[in-house]
Amino acid sequence: MDFKLDIPIIQGGMGIGISLGRLAGNVALCGGMGVISTVNAGYMENDFEENHVEANLRALRREIKKAFEIAKGKGKIAINQMVAVNHYEESVKEAVKAGIDAVISGAGLPLELPKYTKDTPTAAAPIVSSGKAASVIMKSWDRHYGVTPDFIVIEGVKAGGHLGFAREEVIGGTAKPLEYILKEVLEKIEPYRQKYGRDIPVFVAGGIFDGNDMAHFMNLGAAGVQMATRFIATEECDASTEFKDRIVKATSDEVTIVQSPVGLPGRALNEGIIKRLGKGETFPPVRCNDCLKTCPHGIKAPYCISRALIEAVKGNISEGLLFTGENVDRVKSITTVKKLMDELVSEWRKSK
Repeated sequence: MDFKLDIPIIQGGMGIGISLGRLAGNVALCGGMGVISTVNAGYMENDFEENHVEANLRALRREIKKAFEIAKGKGKIAINQMVAVNHYEESVKEAVKAGIDAVISGAGLPLELPKYTKDTPTAAAPIVSSGKAASVIMKSWDRHYGVTPDFIVIEGVKAGGHLGFAREEVIGGTAKPLEYILKEVLEKIEPYRQKYGRDIPVFVAGGIFDGNDMAHFMNLGAAGVQMATRFIATEECDASTEFKDRIVKATSDEVTIVQSPVGLPGRALNEGIIKRLGKGETFPPVRCNDCLKTCPHGIKAPYCISRALIEAVKGNISEGLLFTGENVDRVKSITTVKKLMDELVSEWRKSK
C-alpha cells in the first residue's frame, strides 16, 4: 500500500500507559499518526493480576476505539508492538481486527509481522537502528511473504526507553549518528522500492525535538519524524500529572543509561527506582506475569520493569522508572497536543 501522512509526524509509542487512546487520538486529530503502546495496556483493569492477557486485549480494544472516536477520521492510528513481549500474535491480531491503521514493531526483529497484516488494510512497519537490521527484515519479508514494509522507523541512540545499541556504544559515544543510519537504510531499501514499484517512507526518531530537526532530516531523505518525549508534556497524554511534572522539571544531568532486566540498555531519569538501586536498595519481584520473553523471571531479576513503569505512570515516582529521551531538559512546560503540533509544523515549514 502507499503510505502517507498529511503531517509527517509520528507520536512515538510509550509504555506502560503513557500513550494510550487519548494521546494517540488527539495526535491523529491534528493530522499526524498517534500511537498506542500495547505493552500491558490493561494495567488498570480490575483483573489485570489474575488474567493479564485478556485484560490487556480488552483494554487495547477500548483504547483503539477511543482513539478513532477522538480522531474523527483524521490522521492515522497505530499501535507500537514490542517483539520482546509474550502474546505478540494475540495483540497484533486484536489490533488488526479493530481496524488499526498500522502496526509499528521493534525491540527485536519483527520477522513474522506480515503473517498478521498481509492482505489487510493495516500497514506493517519495523523499527530498526541500523541498515543491517533493515536489510535482514526486508529480505525475510520479501522471501517468506512477498511483501515489503509499508514504512520504516529508525530509532537513533538519543531515543528514550530501550535502545537498539550495545551498552558500550551508548556509553562510549561510538554509536552511529542518526544521519549515517538514515543514509544506510535508504540505500538498503532502494532495491525493494524498485522491485515493488512504490515508495517505502522512512521516519527518523531519537533526539528529534523541533521543526528544525524535522527539516534537517527530511532534507536528507526522511519522509518525516517520530517524537515521543515532548508528547509526555501535553494535557492529553495518558500519564499522571506527577509523571508529566517530573518530566518538565528534569535536567540534563539527571538523564542516565540504565541496564534493563530484559538485557537492553535504556535511557531514563536517575530518579525513583533507578536512584534507589544506586543506593543499594533491592526490589526483588514478588509476582511475575511473564510479559517479556527475555526477562530473567522471578528472583533472578533485580526488579520488575513492568511494575516500575506502572508505578511511574500512576504517579508513584519514588518506586517508578521514568524512561525519557536525551533532550528532556529542553521540555519546559505542559502544553496541548494541538499547540505542540502547530509549533512543530510552523517551524518545519519555515526551515524547509
